[in-house]
Amino acid sequence: MDDERYMQLALEQALEAATADEAPVGAIIVADDRVIAVARNEREALRDPTAHAEMIAITQAAAALSNWRLENCTLYVTLEPCPMCAGAIVQARIPRVVFGALDPKGGAVRSLYRLLEDERLNHRVAVVEGVLREPCGQVLTDFFAAKRRAKRP
Repeated sequence: MDDERYMQLALEQALEAATADEAPVGAIIVADDRVIAVARNEREALRDPTAHAEMIAITQAAAALSNWRLENCTLYVTLEPCPMCAGAIVQARIPRVVFGALDPKGGAVRSLYRLLEDERLNHRVAVVEGVLREPCGQVLTDFFAAKRRAKRP
């Protein structure tokens, strides 16, 4: 299935993020069965609170298409998007989002809010959740467990 194939690419980005000591989230944007954006979290490296994988991927995709409207794209991301990223998805008019793990503390697609399906907004997004859920969640669990262990005296 294509969703799993593309999510695997996003998961590879998440693993690269972990290696760079960034929260391990990866994102891919596909248009017409072609990958046009590949990104991972870079908040630490860029010292930028907006440098989430989704935000970077959206910027890359807009540049690749020379258009801020990403109307024929699918965003694949390993973790449920936060409110900032969900807002950017709506603003970019992305019609479809596929994500792996739920984010019970910050998710704005299913967990805490349902921004992508809010009928009060001018754009709604088809959502597929849980693609490669276990490996997407495990990379986060392992990363933060290692961080907690490193802090112990």
